[in-house]
Amino acid sequence: MIQLTVQDARRLAITKQHLDGANRPSMLDVIRDIGCLQLDPISHIAPTHQLVLQSRLGAYDQAELDHLRWDSRQLFEYWAHAASIVLTEEFPLHEWQMRRIRKRQGFKNFVKENKLAPLKKRILKQLAEEKAVFSRDIEEETRDPNWDHRWYSARYTPRLLSYMWDRGEVAVVGRNGKQRQWGLFDDFMPEWTPRERWSDTKISHYAIQRSIKALGVATVPQIKKHYTRSRYPKLTAVLPKLLKEKHIQSVTVLKENEPLPGDWYIHTDDIPLLESIQAGNWLPNTALLSPFDNLICDRDRTELLWDFYFRIEIYVPKAKRQFGYYVLPILHGDELIGRIDSKMDRKAGVYQVDNIYAQEGAVAGDEVETAVAQSIQNLGAFLGATQINIGQVPKIWHGLEHKI
Repeated sequence: MIQLTVQDARRLAITKQHLDGANRPSMLDVIRDIGCLQLDPISHIAPTHQLVLQSRLGAYDQAELDHLRWDSRQLFEYWAHAASIVLTEEFPLHEWQMRRIRKRQGFKNFVKENKLAPLKKRILKQLAEEKAVFSRDIEEETRDPNWDHRWYSARYTPRLLSYMWDRGEVAVVGRNGKQRQWGLFDDFMPEWTPRERWSDTKISHYAIQRSIKALGVATVPQIKKHYTRSRYPKLTAVLPKLLKEKHIQSVTVLKENEPLPGDWYIHTDDIPLLESIQAGNWLPNTALLSPFDNLICDRDRTELLWDFYFRIEIYVPKAKRQFGYYVLPILHGDELIGRIDSKMDRKAGVYQVDNIYAQEGAVAGDEVETAVAQSIQNLGAFLGATQINIGQVPKIWHGLEHKI
C-alpha cells in the first residue's frame, strides 16, 4: 500500500487545487480541476468566487469569467457543494439532481396551496418572450403577509424562480451585482450541452473520481462533503468497483508515524504527481483564501490535515467573535499560518486590514512577512484599492506593516 505523510497529503491537495507555485493553466482548466466556484451573496471583500480565482490566478480579467458564463456558456449556475458556478460539460451530473428534485412533491404542493399556477405560467411566458428578466420586473399582485425570510420579500415570484431553478426549468442568464437575470433553462444552455441521462451508478462512478482528484487523497466522508456534496447515490457499491478497476488506490496517511483514521484513497492518475512531490519537486506559494475556498470548505478535513480550526463568524455577535466577520486564512507553502480580518471600502478605494493573526507555531522572519505582505498587496490591487491600511499585526511578524 502507498504511504504518504500529512505533509505529502497537504502538498498534493494544494497542487491539485492550483495553489502551489507552479504555472497556472487557463481559467477554464483551473475551474475544471477544482470542480466548481461557490457563490455567496456576501461581498465584504469581494464575492467568494472572485476570491477563489484571485488566490489562484492573481489579477485575472473579470471579463474572461463573464465570457465563460454569459457568452460561450461553458459555465452555468447550479448546486455543487453549495450554490455554485459549474461546468456545462458536466451537465448530466447536474441534470440527475434536477430530475430528483422534480420528483418531489414540495414544489407542486407549494404552487397548489397558494394558487400560484397562473403566476408560474405568466413567469414562463415572460421569460420566453424577453429572454432575460429580473424578478423585480415580473408583475405580481399576490403577497404573502405571513412570510418572513432573510432572502426573499413577501412576493411569491422570487420563491417560484428559486424552485424552478432547482428543477432546471429556469436559469440565471445574467447578473447585475447580486441581482440575477432569469431566462428559460433550455434557451440559455448551448446546443452542444451533453444531454444524456446518467444512472445513479454512473453519477457515483464519475463524481467519486472527480472528488478524489480535487482533494488529492480523501476518505469516504471527505468525498461526500466535496464537489457535488451529498450526491453520491451508489457510493458504497461503486467504490469497490473503482478499486478493482484500478481507477483509485488505497493509501495510508501518516501523522507522526501513526496512520490517520479512516480508509484513504488516491486517484491512480495522481500517483506520478505524488511521487514527484515526495521526491522534492514542489513549489510553495503564499495566498489568502476565501472562507469558502474549495481547499478548506470541509472544516473537519482542514483541522485533520492542517491542525487549523476554522469557522466563519458572520452570524456570531460581534462581541463574541474570536477573529472577525469575514476572515481569510493565510496559506504559506503547505501550512495555514494565520488569518486576516479585513474589508474593502469601495467608495473610498481603501482595503482595510484590521487584524492579522498568526497561528500558534507559525514561522517568524523576513521571508514570511514579505510573502504575506505581497499577498495582501496583490489582493488589494485586484480589488482596485488605491490605499491599504494595516491595523494590528502579531508580534512575530512585527515588520509586516512596513512592507506594504
